[in-house]
Amino acid sequence: MSGFGRAECVALMGLAGVGVQIEVHASSGLPVVHIVGLPGPAVQQARHRTWSAIARMGLTAPSGRVVINLTPASLPKAGTHFDLAMAIAVLRASGVVPPDDGETALLGELGLDGRLRPVPGTLPLARAAAEAGMRRLVVPSASADEAALVPELRVLAAPSLAHAAALLGAQLDPDPVEPVPAAPAPERAHAALDLADVVGNRAAIDALEIAAAGAHHLLMVGPPGAGKSMLAMRLPGILPPLTQEQALEVASLRSLSGEPAPAALELLPPFEHPHHSATAVSLVGGGSGTIRPGAAARASHGILFLDEAPEFPRAVLDMLRQPLESGSITVHRAAGAATFPARFQLLLAANPCPCGMFGTGECTCAPQQRRRYFGRLSGPLLDRVDLQVRVDRVVPGQDDSRRSTADASARVALARERAARRLSGTRWTAMGHVPGPWLRRHLPLEPSVLEPLEHALERGTLTMRGLDRAVRVAWTMADLAGEERPSRTHIGSALALRKGIPA
Repeated sequence: MSGFGRAECVALMGLAGVGVQIEVHASSGLPVVHIVGLPGPAVQQARHRTWSAIARMGLTAPSGRVVINLTPASLPKAGTHFDLAMAIAVLRASGVVPPDDGETALLGELGLDGRLRPVPGTLPLARAAAEAGMRRLVVPSASADEAALVPELRVLAAPSLAHAAALLGAQLDPDPVEPVPAAPAPERAHAALDLADVVGNRAAIDALEIAAAGAHHLLMVGPPGAGKSMLAMRLPGILPPLTQEQALEVASLRSLSGEPAPAALELLPPFEHPHHSATAVSLVGGGSGTIRPGAAARASHGILFLDEAPEFPRAVLDMLRQPLESGSITVHRAAGAATFPARFQLLLAANPCPCGMFGTGECTCAPQQRRRYFGRLSGPLLDRVDLQVRVDRVVPGQDDSRRSTADASARVALARERAARRLSGTRWTAMGHVPGPWLRRHLPLEPSVLEPLEHALERGTLTMRGLDRAVRVAWTMADLAGEERPSRTHIGSALALRKGIPA
């Protein structure tokens, strides 16, 4: 006796999804299961989980020869989220579950007891299902809140395979099952930090505000204990909140990394802070099976903070040069390529020398040691950093005037509004994102205003990329000051901030 069944699922390459149809043909013969369509190891092992779960739920599976095809067959399939769709297709082949209209996708990992377990990447998988034309999505109970963040889908939660089969029309009355609990979403340590906690260092706070207003990259250099990390952790609080689409993309990247998604979208920009021992894969993404996003991708629409930046391997840091220009990262592996968004602000912090005391009168490092230490930050990378500022330790009697996060974020919001009006009709919303050629063609400045930059370019102390970036910083300064166009003073200040760290 033969039977045929199918079910819908999705596969991911990066954040992009492809609809996958699972076909099952059951026929008489020796009991054997073949899975075809480039299944990965986890998909191959699904046959054992599927048959055990079906038996534990008291359901009937085909007893003869079974062929399971995952189409498109040329696309590699990886992950355990195919389990539920494969099990339902098998039950349809045996007549337990009736066929449907092909508009219901199924995601979930099966336990041997038949319960459904959540899988990493539920949110991007749900988005991919909606883009593939699915109207309904069946997921484990622990993943229902995460999948419900996609408004185009009707989400059906099931604690077990039997409950999922009943939702799809099977004549079953499954017993109550304790669902697998969802992992708690992590707390964001930078959510409640106030800029008013920072004492002194007005120049560094001004630079932080300029960076936030224009989405500019920033390097802070100073001795240990000067407050570089303290400043960095307060930058997300003065950035504009994420849009709904940006928040959904950020949550999708976190979900794909295996992090539990929150019950509601977070509008606070992300803050990624990898350790200086981070490898290239952990920073830009990769993996031998499913390609996962790295810290640079997870920092999209937010901050990538590299503390003790010269301690990172130079080759790892230089991998950031391309995403800093393009706003995306493409990871190539033998199984294919995955592209992730990477429109982040780079925030670097460094000591001025190996001992950290250069400029305080207590440095014991030779000039050659200092040059070698800072030489780990390559010239091409630093050329992409718009702002460089010195952060000094607070001394008694220093100006103690403070600026709160609320005040700074209000100024940043007004500056962003001015930039958005100027860039209306383009795909950019901040001056730090505008390409140099577009800026020179549509927002030209008078030669007399650009004269300091032209002189620096002639002397070889400034590259053409550096000139464009200084002009963008000057536009941001004008926006913060409420002025229509940058003046020569703004240009001079932008040039000084670009060369603010003595060698």
